[in-house]
Amino acid sequence: MTGSEPAVCQDKVTAGPGGAMTVEVGFITGDLTLRTSRRTDGLVHVAVQYPGVEEWYTLTGSPTPVPDGALQTIHTTVLTAVENGGQAETPA
Repeated sequence: MTGSEPAVCQDKVTAGPGGAMTVEVGFITGDLTLRTSRRTDGLVHVAVQYPGVEEWYTLTGSPTPVPDGALQTIHTTVLTAVENGGQAETPA
């Protein structure tokens, strides 16, 4: 991991039609928090959460390999995908 890469990227997002596809519960819709973080094994984990609850749901396709220094880039890509909906997943 590079020194310039943030530990975690997190944003609020409203999932578009068709929502975001999760491992645990299938697709979810509505207002969400999207969190992207690099694990200790170097893979990137992407999860979503409804406001006001503690449980996080892993976005399908996560964890995924992402080059060092590209955490913000993958976060922005996934954020846009969730905004667009269509059962958005983490890109491979």
